[in-house]
Amino acid sequence: MAVKIRLTRMGAKKRPFYRIVAADSQSPRDGRFLEILGTYDPKQEPSQVEVKGELLSKWLERGAQPTDTVKSLLKANRLWPGQEEGSGGTELAQ
Repeated sequence: MAVKIRLTRMGAKKRPFYRIVAADSQSPRDGRFLEILGTYDPKQEPSQVEVKGELLSKWLERGAQPTDTVKSLLKANRLWPGQEEGSGGTELAQ
């Protein structure tokens, strides 16, 4: 079973927000997932990304691969392992 760290869409019509989840690579986008790792809200100015750092590290150590979108979100908000933490509009939840 290959595990991906990806976005799943939530929210109302034209008011999306996303959960960052660890899911089996073969499950549908909004289908079954293994664990919620955080959230992403693109409608706020600036967009808000919240990630549970311990859970993200746990899944990356287990070999989960982030999608390109999730990886770019984490890098842009300095939440990717090996980068300095903290940036404008970003919260790191423990």
